Amino acid sequence: MNKNGIDISHWQGKPDFAKLKSQLDFIIIQAGFGRVASQIDSEYERNYRECKKYGIPCGAYWFSYATDPADAKLEAYACIDVLKGKQFEYPIYYDIEGAACSGDVSGKCQAFCDTLENAGYFAGIYISRSPAQQYLNEYCRKKYALWLAEYGGRLNWTGAVGVWQNSDSGHFDGITGNVDTDICYVDYPAMIKSGGFNGFPKPTTAEPLALDTDGLKKGDKNIAVLMYKQLLQIANREGIIKQTVKNDGGFGDGTEIATNELLKYLGYEQNGIAGVNLAKKLGVIL
Repeated sequence: MNKNGIDISHWQGKPDFAKLKSQLDFIIIQAGFGRVASQIDSEYERNYRECKKYGIPCGAYWFSYATDPADAKLEAYACIDVLKGKQFEYPIYYDIEGAACSGDVSGKCQAFCDTLENAGYFAGIYISRSPAQQYLNEYCRKKYALWLAEYGGRLNWTGAVGVWQNSDSGHFDGITGNVDTDICYVDYPAMIKSGGFNGFPKPTTAEPLALDTDGLKKGDKNIAVLMYKQLLQIANREGIIKQTVKNDGGFGDGTEIATNELLKYLGYEQNGIAGVNLAKKLGVIL
């Protein structure tokens, strides 16, 4: 599942998003830089608005000047201020390059990304491949969405990567001059929306099943028990429960164990009773 995109800032002027829509799967826009929220990219608001207008999934990045992790945390707070009230289908990246790509790079990345995650954002790191190998520790490589830059037709990286910036010389109808091009290997929109990150609403949970206090229980022996046990046998074959039950109409120890397994699977108290609500739920999950 490769998606093709670009990343842009004020350096690209005012792109024609109506033309870009048919050429791209996503766009990552610069939100700002440094540790003051007023240092917003001059085209950020327009770029975001145009992405939404034309239905182009977008992410954002924040350019770092941090000298240490404490500085990086301040940059994260500034970034969060700029992101508020917006929704991004792709991660929010910490752009660490140039002078910022020195010293405790991993510490700065972790400080920034953890602050974003605590605020409900899906955080990532943008960094060139060579300094990533040199400065970025294993924790940061695996914990956050990784966006690596390397040109020349090949990404010399053996680990997992979400986005590869493979060129700085892309050409598209709707943009004057060169632009960075990117290939995404991860379905970030699905992950971000389902997790309720980046301004999207948190998923709601269904109403809990009412626990049965009356119904079939240990000691019962009738046709209803036999029918219920047939459902339990299906649940066992499907791997929902481990306990097997005999093909008869008696509610014995094995049936009680199987019933409690099923209740635990559904997340409810294990009282050994199979009532109407449990039977209905069992029919749904099978």
